Amino acid sequence: MSAPEPIAAGSNPFSARSVLLLVLFGAVVFVALLWMIGSGMATGSANDGGSHAGGKGLNGYAAFAEFAERRGYAVRRSRNEGALDNPGLLVLTPPQWTDGEELESIVSKRRFIGPTLIISPKWVSYPVPAGTEGAKKGWVQLADTMPPTWKGFLDDVGVTIGPLGKGKAAGWSAAGLSGKLPEARAVLWGEGANLVPLVASRPGGRMLAAFIDDGGDYPLLQDMALAPLRSFDRDNGAFPLVVVFEPDLLDNYGMGDVGNARLADALLKAMTERTGRSVTFDLTLNGLGRSANLLTLAFTPPFLAATLCLLLAAIAVGWRAFLRFGPPSKPVRAIAFGKKQLVANAAGLIRRTRRFHLIAAPYLARARLRIVRALGLPREAGPEATDAAIDRALSARNPDATPFSQLAARLSAARRAHDVLNAARDIHTLERTLTR
Repeated sequence: MSAPEPIAAGSNPFSARSVLLLVLFGAVVFVALLWMIGSGMATGSANDGGSHAGGKGLNGYAAFAEFAERRGYAVRRSRNEGALDNPGLLVLTPPQWTDGEELESIVSKRRFIGPTLIISPKWVSYPVPAGTEGAKKGWVQLADTMPPTWKGFLDDVGVTIGPLGKGKAAGWSAAGLSGKLPEARAVLWGEGANLVPLVASRPGGRMLAAFIDDGGDYPLLQDMALAPLRSFDRDNGAFPLVVVFEPDLLDNYGMGDVGNARLADALLKAMTERTGRSVTFDLTLNGLGRSANLLTLAFTPPFLAATLCLLLAAIAVGWRAFLRFGPPSKPVRAIAFGKKQLVANAAGLIRRTRRFHLIAAPYLARARLRIVRALGLPREAGPEATDAAIDRALSARNPDATPFSQLAARLSAARRAHDVLNAARDIHTLERTLTR
């Protein structure tokens, strides 16, 4: 028996296009919200006046990070401690109070992972007072200086803060490069037996930036070096550690000078010669780290593939729901009123049960009765006598036609649907011949 088809119970108050647009808008906004939470955009701005890649004050390094991006490097400002172990150049801007042993652990793990650039802190700053004319968010005032005290990290290296050029003017020089320092009254330099100078002050020749002579082979850094290495092993496989003692070489205060920008470009090229153009600026040491959550993992490889599959599945389910969208409907009666519907239901039942031979006898009896009425034969006679009378009438009209009795016997003996249909069609043709 065929299943009932639903019928509309009322008009649809919304068009399919309007509903589709509403659903798509909601889905896009929801996915965007999940992505913002997972990527950390919902955690707020990193421009808090600190000495890191998110800071836009004089002591920040936002200009250095943006410069690297414009030079074609793949820059990432990381708030996740897991990024400390990623390959590529890692830029660390730890504050003065950083735990030296923690810093040593980070650098040691990266020895055979990727190069590391550490920029020493120098300035003590505080936010620009509220209401200062022309001040922008993240701007700071430089109040004092303080060298780093990282006990447990490079303990054989000493640092000093002092004036250069009687505190009036100071500059720096490197291999084929030179520039100015924005503040000559307080310059930070380093000293150590295992340091290979990259940048020296003018005047005084103080070591403003250097890399560690640890036995590794660093060709481009060696080309920039202002002194030769004691020894190196070409098969060492280690990556360099560069320390920029004077932060004004690369911070926003110093990046206003074109010479400092050229120095930044040279350092980036020299340190990424073996790792590609990937640069990660760490923000975790500056107190801006955040722990990974499920949403963060969902938008991070290799889980990103599963997230995309789930989104595609949701789109498929939504599309199927949209195709089924329409006015409310209610089912009709399983067996509708009327003879025609009753016959259709009976035919559907026979078709589903495949009992086609059961309709042969009723059809034959109805066909015989119609012919008897048309020819005016007696109705009280039995089937055999009636069939014989029909055969005589048929022979009188068409002697070559197949007798009715033979067609009736063939229909009664039929079991397959094809045989029943052919026999019934022949009887119908004979009936039309006799009743014209």
